Amino acid sequence: MALPTHIRQAPTPQELEYITGEIIVAIEPLFRMEKVRLVSGVYGPFRPPIKTRVPLWLAQSLKLKRKCRIVPPDWFTVDFLTIRLQQETSQLELSKMPFRYAEISKVLLDVAPDDIMDPDKIRILLKDIREARQAKCRSLLLGLDGSYLPTTNLCSMEISEIRLFFSKAMGIIEKLTLEAPQEDEAMSDS
Repeated sequence: MALPTHIRQAPTPQELEYITGEIIVAIEPLFRMEKVRLVSGVYGPFRPPIKTRVPLWLAQSLKLKRKCRIVPPDWFTVDFLTIRLQQETSQLELSKMPFRYAEISKVLLDVAPDDIMDPDKIRILLKDIREARQAKCRSLLLGLDGSYLPTTNLCSMEISEIRLFFSKAMGIIEKLTLEAPQEDEAMSDS
């Protein structure tokens, strides 16, 4: 569903990943430190093995410096993702996933695969879920009419992928529906 860069006006996957950096995640620090005051908030104290909550960008930075272990979200398990894949392949509508699941997954699998139980299996499940959801998005676009497109349970990456196509298609449909009554009037006047 990727579009050429000269017509893309939606955020890129890298921009969405950057935005996702503000999501709060749990870490297990491997160092001791009192609270840290940052522009986005106060985080800490950092005392191993007590979990603390920090923005994803800070967890990513600490993990790269080997100062913490990132605790994966509850939905980031083989069991949860297997159930979601079954729902995606057996139901017509999109299943409920975290809004930024694709971006969070990419960061966690890139930065902290050693903190994840069975990262290879999770990577495969996420790829299968993404492909199933993309197929459903394409079928949603086939059912596009001039007034409504059901978009429940779309995630940020999916919205970004279909945004430009959807807005251009809606513009064309609007032009066609406005031109059709004018042509009918012209034919009836003859």
